[in-house]
Amino acid sequence: QLQASGGGLVQAGGPLRLSCAASGRTINMYSMGWFRQAPGKEREFVTVITWSGANTVYADSVKGRFTISRDISKNTVYLQMNSLKPEDTAVYYCAATTRGPRTVVTGYDYWGQGTLVTVSS
Repeated sequence: QLQASGGGLVQAGGPLRLSCAASGRTINMYSMGWFRQAPGKEREFVTVITWSGANTVYADSVKGRFTISRDISKNTVYLQMNSLKPEDTAVYYCAATTRGPRTVVTGYDYWGQGTLVTVSS
């Protein structure tokens, strides 16, 4: 089970950190990803960290602004978002896969419930 939290309202240019707490299995058995879905749009890939934690992949739209990390002791994955833009407004979802670092929705087996991030201009 995945529980995403940390969403909220933030001004453009500001930071926000999302958390994804996992229960049932340890996150070092999975590649952990973040996706987002803006109103009226399809869910899109944001970033993923491999099961070993050694590799990360970012969407071009967030590269240099967002950072994914994890704390094995807390069984939690984080998404640090800096320099937020209004176009980052979306519901953010965390997801887990045993199939390596996937960048598509269909590559993931488990999903959290989503947390809303709203960036005001």
